[in-house]
Amino acid sequence: MRPLGDRVIARVLESDEAKKTPGGIYVPDTAKEKPQEAEVMAVGTGKYIEGKLVPLDVKTGDRIVFGKYSGAEVTVDDEEYLILKESDILAIVE
Repeated sequence: MRPLGDRVIARVLESDEAKKTPGGIYVPDTAKEKPQEAEVMAVGTGKYIEGKLVPLDVKTGDRIVFGKYSGAEVTVDDEEYLILKESDILAIVE
């Protein structure tokens, strides 16, 4: 897949949270909070501002933090990806 414009394809990184709370209650996967960290797999060419193509600030391999309800989830070959606009990316983890 190749994203268009200012879009990014990212693979969501699963959190290392335990499935058991400190009180001993098991939390099902459906009740867990959605992870907000991902690895960038592909980036688009950028967006045009005043007729000039401006490249994206993120690059392939970057770890990013994105908004909780951002992007569109896509499954390709049993692998889940997230397609985001660059404006949905909150930070690059360094």
